[in-house]
Amino acid sequence: MLATLLPHDWFGERSTWLLIVVAVVAIAALIKGADWLVDSAATAAYRLGLSKIIIGATIVSLGTTSPEAAVSVMAAWAGNPGLALGNGVGSIIVDTGLIFGLGCLFATLPADRFVLNRQGWVQVGAAALLAAVCYTVFIMHGDTAAVGRAVGMVFAILLVAYMVISVRWSRRHPYGEPHLMADTPTQTDAEVLNFEGDALPIDTSVPMWSLICWGVAGLAVVVLASDVLVGSATELAERASVPQVVLAATLVAFGTSLPEMAVGLTSLRKGHAELLVGNIIGADILNVLFVIGFAALAAPLPLVDEPGMAGRYIFLWLHLPTMLLMLGFMRLCIIWAGPTGYFSRWMGVPLVVGYVAYVVIQLVATAGS
Repeated sequence: MLATLLPHDWFGERSTWLLIVVAVVAIAALIKGADWLVDSAATAAYRLGLSKIIIGATIVSLGTTSPEAAVSVMAAWAGNPGLALGNGVGSIIVDTGLIFGLGCLFATLPADRFVLNRQGWVQVGAAALLAAVCYTVFIMHGDTAAVGRAVGMVFAILLVAYMVISVRWSRRHPYGEPHLMADTPTQTDAEVLNFEGDALPIDTSVPMWSLICWGVAGLAVVVLASDVLVGSATELAERASVPQVVLAATLVAFGTSLPEMAVGLTSLRKGHAELLVGNIIGADILNVLFVIGFAALAAPLPLVDEPGMAGRYIFLWLHLPTMLLMLGFMRLCIIWAGPTGYFSRWMGVPLVVGYVAYVVIQLVATAGS
């Protein structure tokens, strides 16, 4: 990360203040980049005749998870494969528990049954497959168990199949369910409602090439600004003598999902809540098939930490069960939202509380490392 590469005495006694300025600038850039990405994605969805939740579950989620996949693959290739596996599962927990949970608390999120009963089951199925593979391999090989290249190849093939079938599903479901469309005589199909009830028009005159350019630029700014922000915050925390284990369980884990957080909250602010739901579902799927799958192709991913490390089995008894519980509860929320077509705000409470509990348990379990 850029900020962590800066020498501690680069700016003398004023370096801390300059890092704070860097963090503030990164936050501003993150907001602006998310604006560009969300506006481009929403307009492109309308222009292409695709629902925004489909765009969120495919194109946007692929973009926000690509840098994470690159980092995980490089970590596995460089001899730190354990980081890749924990990063993928941890990101699913952050996406589902924290980001989707906060989204439910902040707004009444739409539940598109067509997508949630298709991509939603792929989301749960991919996570269940990963858990089944991990526990089976551990039972067979014990402390030497690892997710091997053969599993990575299977995940890569499933990723291609998922992208292909998502395109086919999108053609059968071009604009979303009727209750997500404009429902007043004064609104057109090119308008949406934000969570405060204000109409936000979509500019349909922008050329497609311009939308692509602004979307790519927005994604690049989101990714780079997230990296700089987390790096700056980590450097500041280290100077304040915050323990490394706390940094690893909070700033670093949260930082890998910061692009999804920025895109999700911006989607709510700009009235495109379907993008948040789609992005979370798509990111969860891609964290298994894309991030973990490609990392496993680079190098086998061990399930157990080195002997003597505190919480060396934490991936098996905490990370995987928490991931399954989070996704299982989200699946129940989808079922409960079926009759109304919207997620209730109370659904966010168990998810956010569960995420906080997960972080606390992780800190306690690794306190001796």
